[in-house]
Amino acid sequence: MIHKVKAMYDEGRGSSQREIAAQLKISRNTVRKYVEMSAEEIAAYREGLRRRKRLDLHRGTIIHWLQTYPRLSAVKVLRKLREAHGEVEVSARTMRRYIEQLRGEVVLKAPRYYEPVLDLVPGEQCQVDGGELRGVAIGGVETTVYLMVFVLSYSRLMYVAASTRPIDTAELIRMHDAAFRYFGGCPRECVYDQTKLVVIEEHFRELILNERFARYGATVGFRIHACEGYDPESKGKVEAGVKYVKGDGLYGEVFADVAALHAHLRRWLDDIANVRVHGVTGEVPAERYARLEKAAMRAYLVPAGLEELCGEAVLTRLADKTGLIAYKANKYSVPLAYQRGRVGVCEVDGELLITDLSSGEVIARHVLSCAKGEVVKNTNHYRDREQQIAELEADLAEVLGTGSAARLCAQLRAAEPRHYKDQLRGARRLLGAHGDIAVAVVEYLAAKACLSATQLRDHLEAFAARGERLAASPAQGETHSGADGALGRYAGIGADNCGGRHDLH
Repeated sequence: MIHKVKAMYDEGRGSSQREIAAQLKISRNTVRKYVEMSAEEIAAYREGLRRRKRLDLHRGTIIHWLQTYPRLSAVKVLRKLREAHGEVEVSARTMRRYIEQLRGEVVLKAPRYYEPVLDLVPGEQCQVDGGELRGVAIGGVETTVYLMVFVLSYSRLMYVAASTRPIDTAELIRMHDAAFRYFGGCPRECVYDQTKLVVIEEHFRELILNERFARYGATVGFRIHACEGYDPESKGKVEAGVKYVKGDGLYGEVFADVAALHAHLRRWLDDIANVRVHGVTGEVPAERYARLEKAAMRAYLVPAGLEELCGEAVLTRLADKTGLIAYKANKYSVPLAYQRGRVGVCEVDGELLITDLSSGEVIARHVLSCAKGEVVKNTNHYRDREQQIAELEADLAEVLGTGSAARLCAQLRAAEPRHYKDQLRGARRLLGAHGDIAVAVVEYLAAKACLSATQLRDHLEAFAARGERLAASPAQGETHSGADGALGRYAGIGADNCGGRHDLH
């Protein structure tokens, strides 16, 4: 570029710097710099380009970090480099430019390799996935429809099962039975995501399968393959199929009842989905299946114990520390003794029955809620707050008498309505600590406008400390003696300061 600029300029006899910049599409400042460079400067400049960059010493490390963490910033890469190799004499700007150059030269994100081998093997694989579509009009009511879609990987023949209730293990087995009947055979492998209906847990790709469903698969004779977590592309054929069913098969349709929904899906499969020309295979799925795949499918023999496999097992729930169990998007209470324990649940005539797993005894029953996110509690399952309050009020009535206790309780409730139960408990403890003196003082204090347990304590402590002196020196005009004299003297001190603390010292 330097020699080209100098040749075009020809020491001022050729093109102007403006014309050279326009023709070579570089800036005029660059043209000027190259024109003014001497032969020695050009040689030094070229030698500098040949020098190794400081960051080239760490090129492998930087590439490894960026391949592992593609979104690392240049500042963080430089910081990590200095932590690993000591001080690196480059600026963050230099690091940024170096990384930009690496991104142009090296693929920093490892590509994903696909293995479409099973597509080429008829009768080998069926991909299964679930979905749901809300707001489907069935009988004039907006309903959520739960779907299970089956797609044969080779021919792309599809089957769709639907339910208006969330799919459980028994329903999943029935849907598989219906799909294999529709196909007229069974594949050697079925692929699923990590739904709890199939996979209970997965650790290092070691699977703990749903026992009932695994027993069905072993009885029928197909392998269960679960994809890695968060990897929908492993079963991309059925992922696209679920979208196709929702958008083309159900969206915008209205059904008189559930039976009409099932009939519509069967017609849609036979007349539309399985007779269209598939975009990938370029063939009609039903024809491709009949010609190339049906003979390769294993014979499907309905298991003799299918109904037993589909039989309703005892559903269990674990109660949390607050004594609530989760059931169909709501929470229901259990007795205090079953907190953090496991209980059985079942629906009977619109009620949720909660049972003891060992004895089968019904320990609680609740009306099923149709809403979501509600907490349905039976107050008998907890320590009844109102019952506690009633017991505390009765204890006060035994000590003070019904009239004085009622007035004292009214004052305590007015003073601290949110903590009324604690106020009652405090008052009961104070009465027990001060004995007969407390009773006499409270009878007087009960006539005040308001009173809290703390103020009651202060009154009682003051009277207990000065009671004898006050009894010996009654106020002017008082003729009471003994306890009455003490009460009269006490009454004259701060009687009008309701709600305040009285300083008798």
